[in-house]
Amino acid sequence: MSWQPDTWRDYAAAQQPEWPDPQALGLTLERIRALPSLVTVAEVRRLRAELAAAERGEQFVLQGGDCAESFAECSSARVKSQLQVLLQMSLILVHGREQGVLRIGRIGGQYAKPRSAPTETRDGLTLPSYRGDNVNAPEFTAQARNPDPQRLLQGHLLAGMTMNHLRGLIEGGFADLHHPQFWEFPWMADSPQAVEYRRRVQGVRDAVRFMERLTRASSSALERIALYSSHEALLLDYEQAQLQAHGAEHYALSTHFPWIGVRTAALDGAHMAFFAGVANPIGVKVGPQMDPEWVLELCRRLNPRNEAGKLVLIARFGADAVRDGLPPIIERLAAEQRRVLWLCDPMHGNTETTANGYKTRPFAKIQAEIAASFEIHRALGSRLGGVHLELTGDNVTECLGGARDLQSADLERAYTSRVDPRLNAEQAVELALSLVEME
Repeated sequence: MSWQPDTWRDYAAAQQPEWPDPQALGLTLERIRALPSLVTVAEVRRLRAELAAAERGEQFVLQGGDCAESFAECSSARVKSQLQVLLQMSLILVHGREQGVLRIGRIGGQYAKPRSAPTETRDGLTLPSYRGDNVNAPEFTAQARNPDPQRLLQGHLLAGMTMNHLRGLIEGGFADLHHPQFWEFPWMADSPQAVEYRRRVQGVRDAVRFMERLTRASSSALERIALYSSHEALLLDYEQAQLQAHGAEHYALSTHFPWIGVRTAALDGAHMAFFAGVANPIGVKVGPQMDPEWVLELCRRLNPRNEAGKLVLIARFGADAVRDGLPPIIERLAAEQRRVLWLCDPMHGNTETTANGYKTRPFAKIQAEIAASFEIHRALGSRLGGVHLELTGDNVTECLGGARDLQSADLERAYTSRVDPRLNAEQAVELALSLVEME
């Protein structure tokens, strides 16, 4: 049977909310379908070319942002801070690795989250689980937890505002390499990493001035960057509503780079059926529950023509499991000469719960998984092409360790994430500094 945009409806769709009013859902999806797309086909095609270059080792992928965006936190200041931390990290990586950096933000649509259970019980009351702001609200009340399709429309509009503001910042010169000093956060002034970061900044500024003296011209290429959006493509009704046909190809224009999580990567599932016909580059999270044959088959389905830049595998094994779980998959795909770009997600496999009840991630384990991944790929003749991180420009205390050695008692001071713990900007900069020494 040939692929159609609604083929996925013949398969089991995991992690979908139970919308109480199908008619209201249909009307909302019709409205979203009529609105301007969040990204363009030209941008998506450009990203595919960039990912193919990363696959060849010509640049390094930095993908990062919130675990789950919040409607309430959609503001110009917050969008700017997310861009700032990505710019800080990419500056360090460009300077330290002497390699281009492809920036992909978990931003402009990361409003849905998979859950371990469909319901949650507190004090004898059972309600639907919070599935991200695109579905319901986090407050533990029947009204807040009721899935509301109008939230899909609100999420679409806020994602559009976010993308518009990012484009405005970039086109307006905020990402100009002539002035990287503007990216520093005031609260990082006394950071243990501040001296080294400023040394890197000065190195970049010196290099820019040298090049412009040599060419006797200012390079406009240094005044702006490309930033692509990504989110976990969880809600298939929403993704289908933004599918557009261009010739024989169909593009999901809710984001440049959709990815499939481990909870929805079943070979016989609806997500695999839907994205088998989508022309965007597709990411898939790969974890300990997936064996080499499973991963090989998903490569065949999502990239049947074995094209460069089409498929990104995002490994999330954890520091303690990566040396056992990752090599057999790399070897199996290599034996079949499958084209993939490998990223390391060192966050999700290293999640722990502290004695005082906070979900956290130790910074040392995050570093350890990335370092091990570089070693594994190098030993097997493969290449680690980038990292996939949950981070924020906010001064949060959600991940343990780092240069300030955050402890369990520090978590309650500024733990604001509704779902998963994120690196703060200081920890993100520290991680970028360590990344340049790893390969």
